[in-house]
Amino acid sequence: MTTAKVFRSGRSQAIRLPKGFRVKASEVFLKKVPEGFLVVERDPWEICREACQEISDEFIKAMEKRKRLPSQKRDWNGVFK
Repeated sequence: MTTAKVFRSGRSQAIRLPKGFRVKASEVFLKKVPEGFLVVERDPWEICREACQEISDEFIKAMEKRKRLPSQKRDWNGVFK
């Protein structure tokens, strides 16, 4: 595992990224996860849009033809008391 130095820059905290982790973007997206945080260089929605473009027409047609399960009936009485 690679380590990085943490330092103060004015009133902010910064992390000096090692050469192999440098990003081209001027901003990154941060997400807290149980183990710490995740740094994403690109817009997460852009990644999702690109992934959706890779879904084949055959897969979409197969999903449209699949058998749909009936809606489940639930008793919500007393849930919000």
